[in-house]
Amino acid sequence: MDFSKVLISLFALQVTINLFSIQAVSAARSNLFREYIGAEFKNVKFSDVPIHSNVDFHFILSFAIDYDTSSSPSPTDGNFNVFWDTDNLSPDAVSAIKSQHPNVKVALSLGGDSIGDGQSVYFQPSSVDSWVSNAVSSLTKIIQQYNLDGIDIDYEHFHADPDTFSQCIGKLISTLKKNGVISFASIAPFDEDDVQSHYQALWNSHGQLIDLVNFQFYAYDQGTTVDQFMDYFSQQRSNYDGGKILASFISDGSGGLSPQDGFFTACTRLKSQGQLGGIFVWSADDSKAQGFRYEKQSQALLAIPH
Repeated sequence: MDFSKVLISLFALQVTINLFSIQAVSAARSNLFREYIGAEFKNVKFSDVPIHSNVDFHFILSFAIDYDTSSSPSPTDGNFNVFWDTDNLSPDAVSAIKSQHPNVKVALSLGGDSIGDGQSVYFQPSSVDSWVSNAVSSLTKIIQQYNLDGIDIDYEHFHADPDTFSQCIGKLISTLKKNGVISFASIAPFDEDDVQSHYQALWNSHGQLIDLVNFQFYAYDQGTTVDQFMDYFSQQRSNYDGGKILASFISDGSGGLSPQDGFFTACTRLKSQGQLGGIFVWSADDSKAQGFRYEKQSQALLAIPH
């Protein structure tokens, strides 16, 4: 091969590498903003929350739980009930906010930390088949009643092993997607051994079904630094390899890296590196008293063109 052909070949190879790199970075970047809403019954409405027209915005109703609605709730083996503030976050309210803002989608989150007066919510199926059958049926009714678009998995306590959890949730997401009931699904793990073992089992067996990872970075210690946050983000990108990882903060500042202490500095770094899958916040209920200051700042950052 003569020298000119070598140069041409090297140039073509470099173009291919550069194109692949650009595509990979573009795929990782996102203008997605998500916010949990309704768990704390603080009379927050969808219309209270500022919505930037140049972001993809997901409200996540919190929570649908497979427990009964008695004064002493107990597990129902996949028969889900609504436990969010339905007075303010009704089916009509969902339709109204989606009509007013074409960039808005609304999901519901399953499980959560606790119910009632602080009783822990456990993932507790009697069997894989019974739980999946009940969950598909009950959630389909709720999702269609509320005109919802997706689900989020936020179980945090378990009376089932990781494989059972993986089978149940994987089959649930697969069936709801196949039936056209939902268009996306997310998971919301945090860095605790039992939680990670369950969600990583789910990811390893059904990661292709999971569109977003709402990692609860605010579950790390209060006072987390920017450098620590960057390390944590890198660790979770490895744990959920290939996933779209969102950065997160908690409105009351009780954990993780707060907006006051450098959260947006970290997000700007991640965005410049093509690693920021979006931002989510827990929660609108607490942010209302603050005038949604940091929701506005989050969306402004995400809306900046790449």
